[in-house]
Amino acid sequence: MLSSDLPQCPPGLLERAAGCRPARTIIAGADSAMAMESALAAAEGGLIEPVFVGRGPVVLEKAGELGWDIAGFDRYEAAGEHAVAAEAARLAGAGAGQAVMKGHVHTDIFMAALLTPEAGIRTGRRMTHAFHMSVAGFERALIIADAALNVAPDIKTKQAIIENSIDLARAAGVPEPKVALLSATESVSERMPSSADAAALTQWAAHLSGAQVFGPLAFDNIVSREAALMKGIDHPVAGDTDIVVVPNIECGNALFKMMVYFMGACAAGLVLGGRIPVMLTSRADPPAARLASAALAVLVANAEQAA
Repeated sequence: MLSSDLPQCPPGLLERAAGCRPARTIIAGADSAMAMESALAAAEGGLIEPVFVGRGPVVLEKAGELGWDIAGFDRYEAAGEHAVAAEAARLAGAGAGQAVMKGHVHTDIFMAALLTPEAGIRTGRRMTHAFHMSVAGFERALIIADAALNVAPDIKTKQAIIENSIDLARAAGVPEPKVALLSATESVSERMPSSADAAALTQWAAHLSGAQVFGPLAFDNIVSREAALMKGIDHPVAGDTDIVVVPNIECGNALFKMMVYFMGACAAGLVLGGRIPVMLTSRADPPAARLASAALAVLVANAEQAA
């Protein structure tokens, strides 16, 4: 049942990012083949100006293996995951970059350093994660949030997830995003807390301009207008969704991985809500997903500068 289709970086995302200035990007743990390959692809695509953090001799060695002369880029020495994460956080806090990319460092160590007050990238908004999912042959993308950072978000965190995801959709070219609040039912049930949260969030979101938020909606009502109408749901979000806000991380993780492994989807992931976007690339990510994440980060960074 697994798809044999290789993920493809969406051309529309690259075309939109091509109109932006390259984002100065801190590569945390650049002393690995995967991190250097990701940085090279993004730099050759005109997306980033890399700032390398890692063991200097190894950074140079990995770049040399790719035939990449990095003499003209800034490099900062750090050995060991904690030191690498701390140095990347320091640089981010000092304004040395417009984005951060996770390289050869574990996510928990990387994020813990970035989330400290000293790093200075936190704002008054909760930081959340979103996946921009695209499938070759389909023009429209789907944003899934939060599938990687907030495990069991409460109402306040879900509000931040909605706000951050709307900003991401607008940066990616969706001027008036439609947000679906996922549950396993389209009616409110006390036995299903996600449905009650969705109803409360729908009321709260009435003040948001330039976006529509609606729930609870089961997944069939999110992706199929016909299914929604059969159940008596006639709302602009139903069957025409740009963003799916999931009730918990398990649901989001399963949904995005289903799209990747069954549909060959390209998953571009960012941590949002901070002063600069954070790319949480993984060793399991294909090159297309890492490139798409860089393009998305450039769009978000440029949108934040323009705001």
